[in-house]
Order: sequence, then C-alpha cells, then structure tokens
Amino acid sequence: MDATDHDHIHSYVKYMQKRGEPVELWGDSDNMRLGQMKMFLDLALRCCEKRTEDRPKMITVAKEIKLIEQGVIDGRSYVIKRFTKKTGVEGEETTYNDFVLSLRFPLPVLVFEDLEYRALNIRGSVGPEDGPVLPWNVRLKIAKEVATAITYLQTAFPRIIVHRNIKPTNVFLDMNGTAKLTAFSLAVTLPEGKTWIKDTVAGTYGYGDPIYFKTGVLTEYSDVFSFGILMLILLLGRPLCSDGSDGNFYNNILDYVKDLRERGEPVEFWRGSNDMSPGQMKMFLELALRCCEERNEDKPKMILVAKLIKLIEQASL
Repeated sequence: MDATDHDHIHSYVKYMQKRGEPVELWGDSDNMRLGQMKMFLDLALRCCEKRTEDRPKMITVAKEIKLIEQGVIDGRSYVIKRFTKKTGVEGEETTYNDFVLSLRFPLPVLVFEDLEYRALNIRGSVGPEDGPVLPWNVRLKIAKEVATAITYLQTAFPRIIVHRNIKPTNVFLDMNGTAKLTAFSLAVTLPEGKTWIKDTVAGTYGYGDPIYFKTGVLTEYSDVFSFGILMLILLLGRPLCSDGSDGNFYNNILDYVKDLRERGEPVEFWRGSNDMSPGQMKMFLELALRCCEERNEDKPKMILVAKLIKLIEQASL
C-alpha cells in the first residue's frame, strides 16, 4: 500500500506509523539528512493534530524549523524532544529527570545526539509487531548488553540504581545493532549501604516484580525479575500477553511457560531458518526462570546473570 491508496497524505503517514513501518522521506543520496527530516516530519504531524489546543503556535513552528535547519552540533546531527505539559503539583517547582536546555521555549526541550535508534517492539523484535523476529544470535546479544547495563547500574556506584521499568519497548538498538537501555525517568537509588527501600509502586504491570507490586518493597532483585521477563520475550518471540497453544489467554508470558512445564509440554522457542541453537536456548530459558523466582533469595544477582549469558553465548550447543 502506498500514498495513492489514501485520500490524504496525513492519513497515509499516520497509517504507516501505526503499522510500525518507516515513512519514506524523499531526497537524493547526497542530500539526505535523516535526523532533520525526522524532526521535520514530527513537527508537521503536530501541526496537523485534530484538536486546536494540541497544535503549536506559528511562532513556535518557525523557531523549531530554524533549529531543524541548523540541526548540527559539532558535526553531529541531533534531535529535540519537547515537553508538552508541566509535571508536578500546581505551584510547586517542576523538576525534570534529564538534562534540559531551555532555548526560550515556554516549556523545556531536550536535545539529544541523533543515533537513529530503533526501539524493540512488544515481541522483542523491530518493526511491525506481526513481522519476523530477530535472529537468535542477535536476540542473545541484546540480552547480554542489557544485562551488562543493569549490572553497571547495580555495581558501579556507592548506591544501587534500580531502573523499575525494564521491558522491550525501553530497549533501543543503535545503527550498529548495539542494545541501549533507556527510559530512566522511574529509576531510583537505594540509600548507601541499604539493600531495599519502601516506595510508591511504579513501572509496568506484568514486567514488574510481584513482590514489589504487592508490598512496595524495592530491591535490586526487582530489576532481576523484570529482566527475566524480557529474556522470555526475546526467547519465545511472544508479547507479555497472548493466546497460548492450548487456546487459553495468558496475561503473562511467565504463567504461559510455567503452565506448559507443569503439563509436561515443551516450550517452543521462536526460530529462524538455520538459526537454531537448542542447547543455548534451553540454558537461556532456565536462567530466565531463575530470574523470575518468587523469593528474592532464590533469584541470582544481576552480575551473575550477565556472566552466565556471556557463557551461554560462547557455548556451541
């Protein structure tokens, strides 16, 4: 389907985005600035919002086009993320959990280097949700790199950092295919020398540790559980919630895997052509289930998880 199948170019662009497909930007190879073009597209869509109050004023549009035109800092393209509303209680000072550059806008904007990241979808792949999964070696590499990132958060500083929202859509792949853990707005640090705190529950239900969601007690093992769920999604190529092979609907991929094992049925790994490593996949599954144990004392520390994934990657089974 192309633009000729739609009676309006705006509906065509929205259709492509809804399907998770790239919007093809026109330009010759010598004059392509993808970072600028993506920002220009985002601005155009904001101008076409249905509600008048959601559209920017023309003075803001003009300012942003100037920024897009300049679009290079020290020879590198950048992208701009603009806050659309204030956070916090009215009358209180608003804080933002990022580096903020004002640029004379009524609300802060964030300026990032444009590395052309692609976010994983809910099945741990990229592109449309019903598209093919990534090759197994790529999925295993993603797990290794995310595990390394979480281990760094838990061991590199005097105070343990807990991410609290580990899930596929918060993992990006850069242009070299390197996985990056993102979305630290819910991250908290544990008091120095302490292994837990009691805090208001935050995160995404189903990915979050049930102990934390029930009690509000947050530990480093909360991220271990969430990473175990991510491992299962990468391994099976299934979203968190889906229909099982038995026809039942499962609200959590962990319940689906446990139910299969209780019935003595094999867990089917998503496979690609010439991409099967049954031994690696079985070890990966067992490690994921250890991360998702009910009791914290039965879960491995994240540093051990990262080491074991590296060993699985090296194994030829």
